[in-house]
Amino acid sequence: MIPARDEAASVGAVVAALPPVREVVVVDNGSRDGTAAVARAAGATIVAEPRAGYGRACLAGLAHVASSARAGRAPDVVAFVDADLSDRPEELRDVLAPIAAGEADLVIGSRRLGQRAGRVERGALLPQARWGNALACFLIRARWGVRFTDLGPFRAVRYPALVGLGMADETFGWTVEMQVRAVRAGLRCAEVPVGYRRRVGRSKITGTVNGTVRAGAKILWTVGRHALARRPP
Repeated sequence: MIPARDEAASVGAVVAALPPVREVVVVDNGSRDGTAAVARAAGATIVAEPRAGYGRACLAGLAHVASSARAGRAPDVVAFVDADLSDRPEELRDVLAPIAAGEADLVIGSRRLGQRAGRVERGALLPQARWGNALACFLIRARWGVRFTDLGPFRAVRYPALVGLGMADETFGWTVEMQVRAVRAGLRCAEVPVGYRRRVGRSKITGTVNGTVRAGAKILWTVGRHALARRPP
């Protein structure tokens, strides 16, 4: 699943770089630059979600997957990757490996671990993203005792487990919500190192002051809300 908003310059290359999978779903999140046409030409299924919001795009994509599941075509795993070519789609096999081995329900592609392994391009992971991820991961570990190193968007999760999480965030809190809900639900979580490079085009979140502040506030609010909840999701 590839949420995309005005990513015509890169989304085709992302689709083409993915290893063979049953279906590539690109969710066009209100693009005005021909993103959907480029992705369709690359072989992707297009789902439209005109309301801006990373979480809204992911939820629209999951609604499409649920429709397929009701028709008897439920996937084993749903993987998420960004459309800006900052992730390395060819590493999907690495992200899927712990699930395929029966060792995990949710796997996060960790850019922090990739950085330690020398697989992250200099300047690709902006300081505000590094510090925001570090703070959120610290709070998760302090509250629930589970250690993450990143909230990276490149991830994979078993489809039945994902359905059980009841994902609801519509904007910036999607990734951290998934990790917190997974921890609270007792899912087996793992991380693998992934590469990361400078994105094509300008970031709509960490590339702007407004986006950085709003995303940071939403991430902290999401962690705090779940930390105060009494029952698991």
